[in-house]
Amino acid sequence: MSGGVGPVEPGEGTRAWEAEDAPETGAPRGRTALRHGCHGFHGWHGFHGCLGFHGFHGCDGRRRRALLGALAAALLLTAGALLWAAWPQERQQAAPQPRFPSQVVEVEYLGPLSVPPGTRPRTFALEVLLRVESGPPVTATRLAQPYAGIFLTSAPRTPFRTTAGSARKIVITMHVTDCENVPTDAGLPFLDVTLRNARAIQVHSFILGSRYAQDLSQALQVACSNESGNHQNA
Repeated sequence: MSGGVGPVEPGEGTRAWEAEDAPETGAPRGRTALRHGCHGFHGWHGFHGCLGFHGFHGCDGRRRRALLGALAAALLLTAGALLWAAWPQERQQAAPQPRFPSQVVEVEYLGPLSVPPGTRPRTFALEVLLRVESGPPVTATRLAQPYAGIFLTSAPRTPFRTTAGSARKIVITMHVTDCENVPTDAGLPFLDVTLRNARAIQVHSFILGSRYAQDLSQALQVACSNESGNHQNA
């Protein structure tokens, strides 16, 4: 007996499908069509039965409403994205403004200075250091002090400009014009400085500390002593 198995011959009762008995090869109809068109075996391709021109009517009302809602949401998202892209300048953050000049300027008292020979009486000089920490350049447009009986000048003269990261020594020269209008003991003196940068113009009062108060008080006492002509106008 030879090995292997040959083709199986059709047995008794075997027959070909007749036309009336053969299953339909086209798309299912009715309720079966709904199930096949909306969530059939073919996955995404099954949605073509709901989204296509003819097949959309093959889905029931609930599925049609769900699909229409999804399409409307997608259209709204797309429209929003287009509007967002149409105005890029509104999404850009405004460039940060520079800080106020008084926030970046420091004034430090250095000490007293000798006045040149031949300077008129009742005149003395003090030195300060003005420093700009950061930001755009700062211009000092005015220096002043609070006492009516003192006339103040500076070297360099105002206005002068100082850039960020640099410092400038300033010689403050004070001349007493009326001893009746100056304090004999300057308890908490300050220096008024008008500052200007790209952000603003400010008048700021710098308190220069106890050493400045002591040196100023001593200079005023000397200027208005009997040797200099006490209570006399210069």
